[in-house]
Amino acid sequence: MSLTAAFRPMPDAAPRSAVRMPVGQTALLDPVGSDGGGRQIEVLEGVGRVLCPCEETEGMTLAFLHSGDRLMTDRLCSEGICIEALTGLSFVVHNQPTEAGVCTVNEWTLQLLRIRHFKTADLRLQALMGLLVSRLGRRMGDWCTLPFRLTHERIAELIGTTRVTTTRLMSKARAEGLFAPEGSDNGLRVSPLVLRLVHEDI
Repeated sequence: MSLTAAFRPMPDAAPRSAVRMPVGQTALLDPVGSDGGGRQIEVLEGVGRVLCPCEETEGMTLAFLHSGDRLMTDRLCSEGICIEALTGLSFVVHNQPTEAGVCTVNEWTLQLLRIRHFKTADLRLQALMGLLVSRLGRRMGDWCTLPFRLTHERIAELIGTTRVTTTRLMSKARAEGLFAPEGSDNGLRVSPLVLRLVHEDI
């Protein structure tokens, strides 16, 4: 039994205008368009998480997408694919994949798989944050900033540990100055030191 019923399905026909999703909303995308061909998602603005809706994988994260990224839906799960808006998200759907652009999911999946092979959970957490900052963040003063937060449960899924262990690791990393203390904003501030630590441990 799949989990597809838990997500809002997108219409069969590709929208003529941009699809806009608020933070926290998840949409299920059919892998094929109304003409039986594949679909291509092109992100216009914001950050989204791509996940598999199958029950067996429990919402496994496949990639993160931001402005300019493209996703070929027919190259992934046959039950469809889901996009969760981590920030306000805007994208367009093309019924026929265009020649321009490259689907970035395979690269993300490879990088996330690589993180799971770091020896300790501390290193896996640092490697994950280093990857997210380098791909989706920006430098602001003494910190690198991600425009979204991930729950400890989601981080646990990505680094292959439990939520309780992740909470302990995050507290330890904050005490060491690798992450800024919890604030009122919706982002996460990461020390540039994390990037250097990851490169030293590769």
